[in-house]
Amino acid sequence: MPSILTINSGSSSIKASFFGADGSRHNFRYDHLRAHAPAFDQLMLDLEERQPDIIGHRFVHGGEIIDAARLVDDSELSRLENITHLAPLHLPGNLMGLALCRQRFDVPQIACFDTAFHTTMPELAKRLPIPQELGLRRFGFHGLNYAYVATQLTALLGEVAHGKVVVAHLGSGASLCLMDNLKSVDTTMGHTPAGGITMGTRSGDLDPGVMLELAKRFDATQLSNLVFHKMGLLALSNGESSEMSDLLASSSEPAKFAVSYFCRQVRAAIGSLAAKAGGIDALVFTGGIGEHSATVREQICAPLNFLGFALDQNANATGSVKIERKGSKAVLTIPADEEAMIHQLCNTFSN
Repeated sequence: MPSILTINSGSSSIKASFFGADGSRHNFRYDHLRAHAPAFDQLMLDLEERQPDIIGHRFVHGGEIIDAARLVDDSELSRLENITHLAPLHLPGNLMGLALCRQRFDVPQIACFDTAFHTTMPELAKRLPIPQELGLRRFGFHGLNYAYVATQLTALLGEVAHGKVVVAHLGSGASLCLMDNLKSVDTTMGHTPAGGITMGTRSGDLDPGVMLELAKRFDATQLSNLVFHKMGLLALSNGESSEMSDLLASSSEPAKFAVSYFCRQVRAAIGSLAAKAGGIDALVFTGGIGEHSATVREQICAPLNFLGFALDQNANATGSVKIERKGSKAVLTIPADEEAMIHQLCNTFSN
């Protein structure tokens, strides 16, 4: 078994895991070093004598390909560099991590794609209501974690896992996925990670007329900065914070408003996916907010009795895996683990 280093550069943190040939695992997280280069310098120190045989990288967008992972040779690197406009908040950091690891290690580098899990979506979920010749469609994101969650569901839910399950990946970036038989059949994000529900600094879906109006007021660079860095919870809280933990700790009215807005949007997305599916059998929370905020889970689920969901307050407060009340459909919290899925994908390149 090879030693594998996994690199997960998100929009607000850098996580890495070293999976040793002996089956050991060491996790590294850098929330306080938002800039990628200092975080990678610290990772190199923290690895000490550990030497990987393979390095796997999370890539938020894979473009039009359907592969879950690819070896990064010169051709693949060029392809990835040419699609950075599809995820400008993430792909530059993903590529920087790749470049920094290439400088330090002469081992195979594997790109693992968040978009791959959603290639099973039907055409009804992929199409956008715009002329097809424009060549734009819905991709979906957070796929590495959705794929990981799917590997956990059968052990937790039995046959219910193979029914219709909504997974809410809630963090600085946030989306929901409707699974049927453990495969993605719909998701809230669209052509880029800017769509769907409200996020830390991204608005989610907006009236196209709003974007047309903003395009009159800002040039392309300013508008891109606004869309990816100045909207979402940050804007709803009147600039107080983009971090859910800060907003929950605040007593200000704008902070409370932002939290309520977010929870209402997640509820709406659950209801929409349930309507598309004709009902759902289970609900799963994952991601930084989904795993750690009992308050957010409670606010989201409070009105969902009509779908058959109700929380056990004690189980929810203590962050148990199963948090539904007796008689309710299953509600789970599953910690995100993109690194485990990257490790699994990299192992396929070692044979």
